[in-house]
Amino acid sequence: MDTRIIKIAIAAAALGYTVYSFVQGRWGVGIAMLLLTTALVLIILRSIRLIWAFLQMRQQKFDKAAKILNKVNPDKLWTSQAAYFYYLNGTVSMQTNNITGAEKMFKQALAKGLRATYDKAGAKLNLAVIAMAKQKKKEAQLLIAEAKKLDTKGVLKNDIKQVEKMMKAPPKVVRQRRPM
Repeated sequence: MDTRIIKIAIAAAALGYTVYSFVQGRWGVGIAMLLLTTALVLIILRSIRLIWAFLQMRQQKFDKAAKILNKVNPDKLWTSQAAYFYYLNGTVSMQTNNITGAEKMFKQALAKGLRATYDKAGAKLNLAVIAMAKQKKKEAQLLIAEAKKLDTKGVLKNDIKQVEKMMKAPPKVVRQRRPM
């Protein structure tokens, strides 16, 4: 039996007992059960590991976030959760300079369907940076344009400007010294 069904059954039973407690006039038990039921519903709706990985990333602990994400099975997640799993993995891969892995993860996140438009814009912007690193300037320009359209609230405005500035700068040429 799928673990999500078990979790839903437990949450439904807790909700039923909460309502029963309030109907019987046991307010203390009802309030305690209401808090417990809320926690159970949050566990069902969100993967705690994804939230934990996100918090680790916010603290710039990308190695810990990667370890947490490695324990998550994306096949057991709902589609929207899987999209964010790939998005977080892509972000971790970018920070560890795994450009090929990051590109794959961001594309999967977009394919699964990120909910928030600024998350879609962030994925497109990261893909633009990857395209620039791979010397695909036209692709990068298209992705930046898409990111601009998706960033309706201006959350990534400064990041987009920074990436555009990087695109306009001449590429740095690293010259090797010849042995004498």
